[in-house]
Amino acid sequence: MPDSANSGQPKMKSVAILSKPDRPELVQVLPALESWLRARSYEVVMDEESANYYSAPKIVPRSELAHFAPSLALVLGGDGTLLSAARAVSSCGTLILGVNLGTLGFLTEVPLTGLYTALESIARGAFVIDSRSMLSCSLIRNRETLATHCALNDLVVSKSAISRLNHFELYVDGEFVSSYKADGLIIASPTGSTAYSLGAGGPILKPDVQAFVVTPVSPHGLTHRPVVVRDTVLIEIQVMTGQEEAYLSLDGQVGMPLQDGDRVRCVKSEYPAKLVRFQKTFFEVLSTKLKWGDR
Repeated sequence: MPDSANSGQPKMKSVAILSKPDRPELVQVLPALESWLRARSYEVVMDEESANYYSAPKIVPRSELAHFAPSLALVLGGDGTLLSAARAVSSCGTLILGVNLGTLGFLTEVPLTGLYTALESIARGAFVIDSRSMLSCSLIRNRETLATHCALNDLVVSKSAISRLNHFELYVDGEFVSSYKADGLIIASPTGSTAYSLGAGGPILKPDVQAFVVTPVSPHGLTHRPVVVRDTVLIEIQVMTGQEEAYLSLDGQVGMPLQDGDRVRCVKSEYPAKLVRFQKTFFEVLSTKLKWGDR
């Protein structure tokens, strides 16, 4: 939910820069950006992807940026880079500004030409914090938690490319919901409702709706439809693959193979992603991206 009262936010003191690979224009952008920030007494750190364009004085792996606890994360890329940034720094309350190097994204509002104007607005406190719920997901095998990750968009339990339909059982707060034979099962946040879940037939949720969407992917049963639940519940997926293979992915970027009997547990993360916003509303972006047309 956007926070209109941002005047009480602490003054920005440190900035982390995260870059998308294979964007040659960043060879010129990054040195100028760091110089601009340091001239205004910001402490600057860059991720290793940025180091491919510019040998900055301080380089930190993206997975370790939370230890640096930057006040602001500048994401130079697109929505995919912003998803990675959210997983990296949301736990330390970092504000995230997405700077789009291509077309308008759902999450990256500011074009590269508007970067310095946006930074000046942030310095004045002239911005809105758009707080987005994240998912916290754990893989349980033989009663042992093997891994826990967060995701801003979604988690997907799916079959491998060559396997047959997988079998999943869905539980909400311990109550059995349904058994699915499907290509996969998606648990999406409101932010992720416009991603893979939308393509699989799921509904669009406004970002401030306190809910998650469970969307089956190509289910064998024609009566299986997306289910919307409150974001206070515990969602569990029991994986029943037999000899087939299954895979768990988060935001389409972090993944791990699944075995028969594994459980995937999902709750609302303790830490939201705090996106910096200026003008465009959710429905304005939605209309542009989905080409809904003018009134």
